[in-house]
Amino acid sequence: MKEIMEWVKDILLAVVIAAVILAFFKPIIVQQQSMEPNFHAGDYLITSRQAYRLFGDPQRGDVIVFKSELLDENEKPKNLIKRIIALPGETIEIKGGEVYIDGQMLQEDYLPGEAISGEMDAVTVPEGQLFVMGDNREYSEDSRSPRVGTIEQSTIVGKVIVRLYPFNSIKMFKGVDYES
Repeated sequence: MKEIMEWVKDILLAVVIAAVILAFFKPIIVQQQSMEPNFHAGDYLITSRQAYRLFGDPQRGDVIVFKSELLDENEKPKNLIKRIIALPGETIEIKGGEVYIDGQMLQEDYLPGEAISGEMDAVTVPEGQLFVMGDNREYSEDSRSPRVGTIEQSTIVGKVIVRLYPFNSIKMFKGVDYES
């Protein structure tokens, strides 16, 4: 009986530890190609659920996971992974394939190369919302699409903080500054 009680105690301790960890972190598996070349389908990421509650406001360049109004194959809201491009009160437009924030061209060193195709008229991001885009701009359904639009900050599931898999590309992320 004593041995059974030890097992029960160990299992309960493991459950409590797991619950605490999951309150602060959420694992995510990338499903689409919208964030290539920085994140690929099958990448295993850890997001911080509390990043914006404990450590400040969302910043341009942060990669986030948020609950969208798009539905998955089970008719449930789809989680999307995108990069924050414009913050509340900022005006974003796309001219000649380049992104401009409040009239200044945005330097996007994390993108694979050339400018994106297309144009977008100026849009001012409402308070409490963010304008997000995928790094693979040609294949990303993001804030440029009426189906997604600007997103409510309250829909953020977490900020991407580390890629754990594949093992040969484990990285910590802080905004657009990549650390090995």
